[in-house]
This record gives sequence, structure tokens and C-alpha cells, in this order.
Amino acid sequence: MTPIHPSTVITCHANADFDALAAMIAANKLYPGAALVFPGSQETSLKDYFVQSAMYLFNFQSLKDIDLDAVRLLVVVDTRQRARLTHVEPLLAIPGLEIHIYDHHPPSEDALTGTEEFCRPWGATTSIIVDRIRELSLAVSEDEATILGLGIFEDTGGFMFSATTGHDFEAAAWLRTMGMDLDVIRDIMSRDLSSEQVAILSELIDSSSTHTINGVEIVLADVSLESYVGDFALLTHKLMDMEKIRVLFAIGRMGDRIQLVARSKVPEVDVGMVCSSFGGGGHPYAASASIKDRTISQVKDELFALLYSHINPQLSVREYMSSPVVRIKASQSLAEAAEIMIRYGLKALPVVEDGQACGIIESTVADKGVGHGLGDERVVEYMLEDFETVTEDQDLYRVMEIILGRRQRLVPVLRNQELIGVITRTDLINILIQEPARIPEASLSDKRQERNVRQMLHERLPEDMIQLLQLAGQIGREMGVDVYAVGGFVRDALLNIPNDDLDLVVEGDGISFAQTLGGRLQARVRPHLKFRTSVLILPTGQKIDVATARLEYYEYPAALPIVELSSLKMDLYRRDFSINTLAIHLCPPHFGKLVDFFGGQQDLKDGIIRVLHSLSFVEDPTRIIRAIRFEQRFQFKIGSQTERLIKNAVRLNIFQRLSGARIRHELRLLTEDSAPVDGLVRMRDLGLLMEIHPLLHFPPTKESLLQEIEKVITWYKLLFREKNPDIWIVYFLGLVSGFDPQQVQTLTSRLQFSPKRVELIETTRRQLRYMAMQLAQWGKKKGSRADLYDILRPLSLEGLLYSMAKQRRQELKKALSLYLTHLQDMAIAVSGRDIEAMGLRPGPEFSIILQTVKRAVLNNEARTREEQLLLARSLVEELQRQPADHHY
Repeated sequence: MTPIHPSTVITCHANADFDALAAMIAANKLYPGAALVFPGSQETSLKDYFVQSAMYLFNFQSLKDIDLDAVRLLVVVDTRQRARLTHVEPLLAIPGLEIHIYDHHPPSEDALTGTEEFCRPWGATTSIIVDRIRELSLAVSEDEATILGLGIFEDTGGFMFSATTGHDFEAAAWLRTMGMDLDVIRDIMSRDLSSEQVAILSELIDSSSTHTINGVEIVLADVSLESYVGDFALLTHKLMDMEKIRVLFAIGRMGDRIQLVARSKVPEVDVGMVCSSFGGGGHPYAASASIKDRTISQVKDELFALLYSHINPQLSVREYMSSPVVRIKASQSLAEAAEIMIRYGLKALPVVEDGQACGIIESTVADKGVGHGLGDERVVEYMLEDFETVTEDQDLYRVMEIILGRRQRLVPVLRNQELIGVITRTDLINILIQEPARIPEASLSDKRQERNVRQMLHERLPEDMIQLLQLAGQIGREMGVDVYAVGGFVRDALLNIPNDDLDLVVEGDGISFAQTLGGRLQARVRPHLKFRTSVLILPTGQKIDVATARLEYYEYPAALPIVELSSLKMDLYRRDFSINTLAIHLCPPHFGKLVDFFGGQQDLKDGIIRVLHSLSFVEDPTRIIRAIRFEQRFQFKIGSQTERLIKNAVRLNIFQRLSGARIRHELRLLTEDSAPVDGLVRMRDLGLLMEIHPLLHFPPTKESLLQEIEKVITWYKLLFREKNPDIWIVYFLGLVSGFDPQQVQTLTSRLQFSPKRVELIETTRRQLRYMAMQLAQWGKKKGSRADLYDILRPLSLEGLLYSMAKQRRQELKKALSLYLTHLQDMAIAVSGRDIEAMGLRPGPEFSIILQTVKRAVLNNEARTREEQLLLARSLVEELQRQPADHHY
């Protein structure tokens, strides 16, 4: 389609209703020639009407068909909330864009600021624009009047909602004079329900429950559906009318998301404010939200927590905070923090500096630190720095969000930046437990977050992998144990990255499960009794790791883990980063259920690498290198708290206690990953290479060599050669470039290279020095390809790739490329048997003839077998003509 070039675009919010559609069409009267960009809607009634009528009558366009460079003005109707305008983000990014806003909703925290704003607390946005149309004495057609009237009727509830104003009546009265057809509006607003809608309405009625929260009756109803069903808002209206409900929250799970529709007829409950906490919006009396990555149970829990604080404004922080505050100074030790928390029975302490809160230290961190011999370390090194606070005048609404949403155990209360109190998770539970209604489960424990990803698995994984996962789940069910896919396999499935490296965790006897699964798959099973793990090797060569749910603890920093039996949650807690703690249940009927105890889904979405606790790097410093590797591979960012813990581990010289073999293994994995040089530079900048050994710390001048190595290795991989280099050795040669033999020996000793690898490095370095001189001479003399072959043949593949990266002369770099791509594998088509058939008896002459033929082949002088045979025959005949004493 040919792009259109409007200077003005009109749009509304996502999940639009009739008022939003009508307001867009009304705005088109004020801005003739504008393009109308509709975000789409999940309401079937609106979708049908829009497709059948408005699309044909008015200038609706898709944003992708609009020339963005031509747009100078954006008109936004029925919202000011930027989060509901993601479909026009490219327009909002245009510098100097003029914005006009027409809205009847209260402003939100992320409200847009318009060049011109027409915002009134009326019953419908359409009424505001109709008032402008009347002021300008513009005319509307009968069809336009009917559409605009439909928007006003719907958003005022047929003029029955309490937010309806006299302006809405006046707008509707004027539209009536312009030909508004009330029969059409009545038909659309009161059409019969389909059999499917009747069934859903029945489920909503059956599931509805009434809760009295601080004197106000709240009705909750929920329904779970496999796919999207239209008119959920209409069904909510019907339910309110039929049951005479004053406040209703209807929750519908539809496919991969939750739809929340809320209505209120009482001033005590502002449903717009509640829905905005879920990323939605609306009015105090009518609002909605579309929620991803949560279950109905989780939405209910958060909803209850919000209602408890919202409906009872007298529940202020001042009344419920604990004061005076038990605190600890940032300069005090972990041992002192642990002792204070034991003395007072606390799970966390606010950390202060000069009277102001600067962090939070939890008892688990302090206790572990003391157990690892770090009791003398300062609290400031291990405290949580990224935390939220409240003031004493705020209500509990914000406290709920912090404790439930951020899982922050303790919320400091400030007055003029000074710490005057705290509210803890226990305080919150005690407040809620006084109410007879249900207490949010999320406030009582770290409840896992679940959603089903069955459909995603079928879309992203090959069929044989799906069958394998289903078989594992079926066997687990037969054996009475729960089986989960975990770790990188799950992470990469969510990121849509191919990965057939499958890890399974069994809440039961993992070895017995592995033997049963191996029998079904005709696989070899290798059990490891000490760690209660097994490796299955399938006939195809694929490996599956099976583990018993286990807890690892470390006897001292940098030690290997000790293993005990545990639950799935504790097994996942031992892992390195939150993005690797996700699990997928495989047993029917729960197949595909994604389990997230530690916020891994959110960190994947935000692109954050985050450790699970403050002593993670102290217990296993190699996790630092893995953090950098994942950061570079996924183009994520190490979280600020995690980066601070890395720097603290470096300060503690933790790597000094780590064996060279473990460090070398992690360095090997990093160099074999997708962005090795960026990873090495990140290690250098964080001081890790210096900490491992000062000789590894490379200057910026050596960076260019490492980047050339990365380019050469990428080039070589694209050749798809049978022989693969040891990539880590190539990079190591780059890191020790310019070092003397003693320095190289020092590093190979620190990293505990095997004798075989040490010999490879030393031999390669000697050969490189000799080869460099020979290659330079070959270049000056413009030597033959056969001579080039003789020079490079003794060098290892790793040495060749390193030499190619280090070589600055383009003609010599091309020569190395020629050898790697052609010469090294060039074979002759003539054999000893061919020569013997020519009448020459075996002897020294055989090798001379074969070498001569090979040099001719290398120099492109005898390409075909016929040419090579002809050359060999001429050499044989020449030898036969010579006297015997002239032969070798």
C-alpha cells in the first residue's frame, strides 16, 4: 500500500470502547483530513460495528501505512495515560510533535502533557468534543450523530451513572436535533446475549462472592476460558443489574491474559484507581485492565490488598508503623547485625547513615555471612540498596504495593528524609488478619507465580522435544512424583532461542525416575549417587540431565557444594540467577504450567541479570563470570545491586581461594559464547582479570587484537570445516601476546592447564616466531603456494587462526586464509599403486614423485587426475632413463 501523508493523526486508548470510537469520529470534525488510527478492541460489539460501518465511512488507517515524517499534530481522545498509547509510541517519539488532548478521566501518574488540553470531569469524552463542535457551529450527519450518541449513552450507562453531568444531557439533546437514531442505539445497547455469553454469565453468577471490607460490600466474580470471548464488559453490566450489585470486580482468564472489569456505584470505591495499579485505567465508577503473566489467584490477592488500604483511608502509615526503630549503622559489622536481629526476633533491619535510611539488611544474609567467616565485614557491603520508602502521611495502599509487588520485607517510614518508623510484612499480615474477608496469600508467603505456557511450547519446540517432555511427565505421574523442566532450557524457550540441552528436576527419587525414562527411550543411564543425579544418553547422542530436587550449601567461600534433599523451591534457590530459576511442570494435568518463585519472568522481560541473595558470589565466585557471559549473550544488563556485590567480592579477594581449573572452565565457556571480547572487557573493567592474576589484565591496546581474533574465529566457523579449533587457546594466545616464557608459565600454572595444553601453547608460540620470519620472506619473494604450504603445515589450527588475527599485512592475511580454506586439505589423486603400475618398483623415488606431484597440485599446475597421472608418468620415465647409480 502506498503510504499516506497526513499532518494530523487522531487516536484513542487500547481496549477502546464506544466512547473512544465516537470521540475519534467527533474529533475528525474538528480536524478535517486527519488520519484516524484505531488501536483495535477486544470487545466484539465494537469490533463488528467498527469493521462493518466506521472503517468504510471514515478515514481509519493503520499506523504502518502513514508517513511518520509528515505528522505534525497528534490528537488523543478518551485518555491521557501514556501506558495505554503504546500503539503510537513512534509518533510520541517525534521531536516537536504538537499534542491535543480530549479526555474525561482523572489524570494518572504517567499522564501526557498536551500543547492544548480539553479535559473535563464529564460523563463521556464525546460530550466534550460535541460541545466544541457546537461552539464552532459545525454540522454532523445523521449517521455521525448516531455514532456520537452511542458513545455518550454507553459511557454514562444510559445517563444512569453518577458521573453523568448536565453537559452530557445537553450534548445528547443537540445530537438528537441533528438526527441521532435512538432505535439504532437501543438495538446495539440491548441486543440479546448469545448462548456462549449466557453460559459465561451463569459461571460469573455461580462464582460470585461477597466480601465486606471496612464496611463496604464488594462482589468478586471470576471465570476461566481457553480463548478470548467478547463483550466481557457487557456481561459485567448484566451481572450488576441482575444481582443489584453496588461494587463489582469481574475477573476473566482468557488465553494468556487476565481481563479485569470493575464497576462501582459508591463513592468509597474508586475502581479507576484500583485498575490503574494493574496497568489499566478508567473512571471512579467504571474501569478495566488487561493483565499479563499472572493467574486469577494472584490478581485476586493483589486486588484484596489494594481494596483493604484504598477503602479505608484512615488506615495511615503513621498509625501502624513500628517506632522507635531498631536500626544498624552502615559502618557496623554483619556479626553485629545478626546479633541484633536474633535479640529482637527480626527478619530485617533498616541500615542508616547520618540518620537517613540507606539500605536494608536481611537476617538470612547476615547469618550466612557470619557462617562464611565474614562477620567482620561492614553491613554496607551486603545490604539491599535498591529499596522503596513511604512517608507517615501515606495510606497503606503504597505499602501494599511495595511489600506485595516488590517483595520487600520491610518498608522504612520517613519524615523529611529522616527514618522515624518501619512497616514490616508481619505488620501488614496483622493488619489484614483483623478483617473477616480473605487475606491475600501473597502477603503471607513467597507464593510462586504460575501461568500455563503449553501453547507456547508447541509453537516454539520441535515435535520430538514435545513428545519427550510429555513422556517424562507421564512417567512422573505413574511413579507419583512431580517432574519439571528447569534452568536454561526454560529460559531459552521463553526467549524463543533454540536449546535442546534439557535439564529435569524430580521431586522424589531422581535416579529411579531416570532409569525408568531411560528404559522407555532406550537410552544409556549414568547415575551419580553422591549428587543424586543421572545423565541419559539417547541413541541420537542427545543428553538429558536428571536431578533430584536438592539444596546445596557451602562449607566455606568458594567451596564445592554439599548436597541435601529439598523441595523444588529450594532446588531452584540454589541456582545462580533469577532468569535460571524458572520451571515448567511436565506431569498431566499440569503440563506446561510455568513456575516462578523468584521473579525470573519479570527479569527476562526487563533484561536484568540478578542474583538471588547477597552472598551468592561469596559462595561461588564463578557465578560472576557467568553473569557477564549471560549479560553479553542476551544483551541484558547486570542489576545495580548485583554489580555492587560483584565489586564487593573482588574487594574480598574471593577469586584467590578459587581453583585455577574452575576459573579456566568459566573462561573457556565465556570465550566460546557469542560475545567473548565484550565479556573479557567487562571482566577487565570490573577488576576481575586483575583479581585472578595481574598478568591477565590487558591494556586497551590489546583489545584490538582480541577483536580481530573474534572476527577470525567467526569467519572460520562459517567455513563449516570438520576440524574445530580450541577457541579458548586462541584467545589465551592473544592474552599472552608479547609475554616472555616465564610469564606464560606463571599464567598456565595459575589456571592449572593440563600438560598437553601447556605443550600446545609453548610449541605454538615457538613455531609462531619462526613462521613469522619465514612468512615475511615468502611474501617478499612472492613464493609459491607449495612453499606456503611447507611454511604453515607444522602450525596448529589454533596457531594459524591467532596468526591470521595478528597479521597486519593484507597479502599475508590472505595467504593464511588461502591455506586454511584450500591448501591444508588439498590431496593428490595419484597413489603409490599408480606409480608401481607405471613400472617403478617401490623405493625412495616413490616419495619424491608424490611430493613433486603434490607441489604441482598446490601450485595449480596439475588439477585433474589425468594431469597428475601424466606428470607422474613423465617423472617415472625420466628416472627410468637415468643410470641406476643416479637414483636415490
